[in-house]
Amino acid sequence: MGAIIVTGIPGVGKTTVMEAAAERAGCDIAVYGTVMFEVASEEGLVEHRDEMRRLDPEVQKKVQRAAAQRIAAMGDVVVDTHCTIKTPKGYLPGLPAWVLEALMPSTIVLVEADAAEIQGRRAGDATRVRDEDSLEAIEEHQEYNRRFAAAYATLAGATVHTVYNHDDKVDEAIAQVLPVVGVAA
Repeated sequence: MGAIIVTGIPGVGKTTVMEAAAERAGCDIAVYGTVMFEVASEEGLVEHRDEMRRLDPEVQKKVQRAAAQRIAAMGDVVVDTHCTIKTPKGYLPGLPAWVLEALMPSTIVLVEADAAEIQGRRAGDATRVRDEDSLEAIEEHQEYNRRFAAAYATLAGATVHTVYNHDDKVDEAIAQVLPVVGVAA
């Protein structure tokens, strides 16, 4: 199996979908942001996970490298990550070449939802400190993710699979992911 990347913008529900699919498939899970947070915390760079996207892009790159090496050591794994990270300086690749080289994913799963659904989920999530985005900004971010996912797939020789996670239809989204992780839906 190798690594399977599950990605999407904040609030799309990728973690919910990925955790359920990985559990049913019996796969190990690596939440890239958690591993990055562990690295950044160990280096005294952040105190809260949501501070990482405000780090200087060069610092983020170093943290990404260290996290990729930790995750690659896990072997067969489903990786929950962001395709792109929206920063004040623009979109930062969530899977730059050095991360792809370390992980060599077989498939990149892009989880999407309607912009209004994502906006509503973000507003209702008291567990995270999220930036407020307009519907247009959310749509733009998802479009960047599509472009970046195609580029990542080209570099890694991976396939891209899009899963739609609409409100109150998470079971349908999970069913779309299961065949990708080797389980009949």
